Amino acid sequence: MVRPVAARPRPIVWLLVAPVVLVAIGVAGWLTDLELGKDMAVYRSAAIALVHGDPLYDAMSLPAEPSWARLPFTYPPVAALLFVPFAILPQAVAWGLMGAATVVCLTLVVRVCADAVPERPSWLTPGRTMVLLPLLLLMIEPVWRTLVLGQINVVLMALVVLDVLVLKGSRWSGVPIGLAAAVKLTPLIFVPYLLLTGRRVDALRAGITFAGLQAVMFAVAPHDSARFWTQALTDPARIQPAEWSTNQSLNGLMLRLTDLAPWSLPVALGAGALLAVPAGLLVRRLHVLGAELPALLATAFFGLLVAPVSWSHHWVWAAPLIVWLLARLPDPLPHGVARVRALAGVGAVIVVFLSYVLVLMRNGRGVELTWTPLEFVIGSAYLLVAGAFLVARPGRSG
Repeated sequence: MVRPVAARPRPIVWLLVAPVVLVAIGVAGWLTDLELGKDMAVYRSAAIALVHGDPLYDAMSLPAEPSWARLPFTYPPVAALLFVPFAILPQAVAWGLMGAATVVCLTLVVRVCADAVPERPSWLTPGRTMVLLPLLLLMIEPVWRTLVLGQINVVLMALVVLDVLVLKGSRWSGVPIGLAAAVKLTPLIFVPYLLLTGRRVDALRAGITFAGLQAVMFAVAPHDSARFWTQALTDPARIQPAEWSTNQSLNGLMLRLTDLAPWSLPVALGAGALLAVPAGLLVRRLHVLGAELPALLATAFFGLLVAPVSWSHHWVWAAPLIVWLLARLPDPLPHGVARVRALAGVGAVIVVFLSYVLVLMRNGRGVELTWTPLEFVIGSAYLLVAGAFLVARPGRSG
């Protein structure tokens, strides 16, 4: 008698495992007083301060923060408003829920980005893009650090990817980018992307969403809003030392190279301004060729390079880059030397972001200022990946 073959669990079942495990860890952490999610603790404390009417930016730490998470709140007041639901939850549980959201959003990004490449390899099936690839990408340093800290980077990236690659032509297009920028200013770089790709109405929606949310916060918390835009936004004391190796921006590189010279930021901004025109032309060219995903990646990497601070966990855009590189591999793969050449690019990128090189090398307390030339090269690994991508001028459709 032939026994029926048991049905395999659908990929969506496996997709639910990691979020459930993270929430369970959060609940266990709450019951055992584990210190989970330093950045989530800051978000939650800002939400509690907003609810109680305490100032968000008058001090360098917030009253509700636990002693192990004494960091200033550096986001716009809109972020504090959106984190209010977390204020009613224990800190560790809030971290677990943010981790679950990170996994779900990462899976969404992987699937959407894979679908954006029209002729991807046959082995890059929907099941693999929803299970195996997210599991791999959870281990790269930017995503892993985002997960451990309870950061919101992957959620914001998902909003941008959804806006650019899914909502195009929708009356809601532009709103997710405006929302992401209202929470954390760096996604404003994608408004020029919308303009460069001819989506002027979407760019207008993004601007209206961003400005409208700021207006709401001026009505809800006028003191905090004024304080943020006039003082806290430009206060260097509110961020960690920008010369640390984990600041993978042109400004961070200049600070390390010049031994904290006061003119480092103007020089970095000047370099960014010089790069803006060729970067814009590249984005426009890729859009005309129908390569929307690499055009989006070029915008994201340009934004990471020119931002005064791009901590390593901001580089979650490495995840869709890896998806794009995998999706462009020949099918079937060639043999011998040709296979090595085909796998070299994606292999090098995966190695960089899986190596945790920025964590393992000498860093912190000004050690970066004493680096050898080789250490400067290794300690600029993420910058080099972005530079290589922009210089390579990817042009194949997809």
